[in-house]
Amino acid sequence: MKGGSTVTSKAYEPYAQALLSLGQSNNMLDALSSDVAMIAETLAGSSELSEFLANPFILDSVKKTAIGQMFDGKVNAFTLSFLKLLVDRRRAVCLPGICAEFKSLMRKLNQVVLAEVTSTVELSDAQKQNVRDRVMTMTNAKNVELETTIDSDLLGGVIIKVGSQVIDASLRGQLRRISYKIAGVN
Repeated sequence: MKGGSTVTSKAYEPYAQALLSLGQSNNMLDALSSDVAMIAETLAGSSELSEFLANPFILDSVKKTAIGQMFDGKVNAFTLSFLKLLVDRRRAVCLPGICAEFKSLMRKLNQVVLAEVTSTVELSDAQKQNVRDRVMTMTNAKNVELETTIDSDLLGGVIIKVGSQVIDASLRGQLRRISYKIAGVN
């Protein structure tokens, strides 16, 4: 869940932090991180599931049963209990945001930087590694996580966003800069 407001992300943070603390105290951060990634992917791939969890007219017991059927045996018992706790607290609707906040906390903990890359076509493994290397040099991060998006309107090249910094190496960006120079705008 990208682009959440500060107020919204503040609502997700206590739950994400609680899950992180649970993972740290039980020496199972990798397992919980894997679970959260799988849950986030499942939610992103199913608008019906997200709507189901957000629907206040569906009984909590029905939501918990559905969560058990979907995730039991696929995620850690701690993660499953956490999901059911979110239902009890009527926060299941926040699950995508909590997953995103947990991932963000994990990146901070592991000194990993998120680079959002927009390109006209799918990048090859070599191109992805080139982007990772460039971002690692820029940020001094230990590792770089790429989130790629395809935008056919880009014309060519890539746009890389790391935090608030944007590197526009697209043809559209280059043409815009040329037009500014011609117009005398810096």
